[in-house]
Amino acid sequence: MDAEGPKKICVAAFLCAILDQEQSHEGLAAGGSPAQKSLGGFFYFLNRENRMRKSVVRLQVQICLLAILIVPASNPVFAAIPLITDDTGTQGKGKFQLEVAGELGHDKEEPVTNRNSDLAAALTYGATETVDMVLAIPYSSWRSDDSGSVTRESGFSDLSVEAKWRFYEEKGLSLAVKPGLTIPTGDSDRDLGNGKMTWYLYLIASKEVNPWAFHLNLAYIRNNNTGDDRDDLWHASLATTVDVAKGLKIVGDLGVATNPEGSSDTPPAYVLGGVIYSVSENFDAGLGLKAGLTKPEADVAVRGGITYRF
Repeated sequence: MDAEGPKKICVAAFLCAILDQEQSHEGLAAGGSPAQKSLGGFFYFLNRENRMRKSVVRLQVQICLLAILIVPASNPVFAAIPLITDDTGTQGKGKFQLEVAGELGHDKEEPVTNRNSDLAAALTYGATETVDMVLAIPYSSWRSDDSGSVTRESGFSDLSVEAKWRFYEEKGLSLAVKPGLTIPTGDSDRDLGNGKMTWYLYLIASKEVNPWAFHLNLAYIRNNNTGDDRDDLWHASLATTVDVAKGLKIVGDLGVATNPEGSSDTPPAYVLGGVIYSVSENFDAGLGLKAGLTKPEADVAVRGGITYRF
């Protein structure tokens, strides 16, 4: 096991603890009498039906953790498209969400012009009312033109698996934690992946004051890689949405992060504006324009995609 192994296992154990705690709470809440609720776990384990249900839950958790440890992953996945900043919302127990999102970016620093097009699909499952599990499959394509000398690559990048747990909700304020693990499936020699497993932890806060909503993300990313990039990265971002008409939101996003390139101390920073339109209760479409505020960030990018809940 490499030096990061214990940390990865700790993150996986943390994901397990989240689900285990949430399922335990549900079982205790389902108890009949106040005496059963006060004695909690004792009567819970006496009930054969609940005991069997918990066994199934534990099996599901083990499968999820196995997927985290052996299914490749890369970057943290979607917020509400086109936003980059995530919110504390979850799907609800037994519900699914499918997101397909893309980004077209352009960056020019004489004499080099870079273009990228990224596409990703993410499937979210509501393990409990307040815990989501997410699996994303990304595809990347990039092209670099250096004074007429063109280099291009495309292919599947690193997959990602993560969990989000909303552990606090009161008077419009909610807090969540989002840990994740990654395993490289993309070809790092072609700049399609990190080449090593990484892990990360996001802290998320959301505040709703109708018709506005505000979201704050703070994150640490252990960026293990086979190149010369930095291993320790930090991220901070703030987003806001406002309902302007039935089914229509205007959104904004502002963020900054550690520059992964060891040769530069200038942090990438961006600003984004866009819209989200709810075609129906379970189907959204989003489109946004992102602009770089510092040189390491792409000059301009168009982000968009669809979200379907079922």
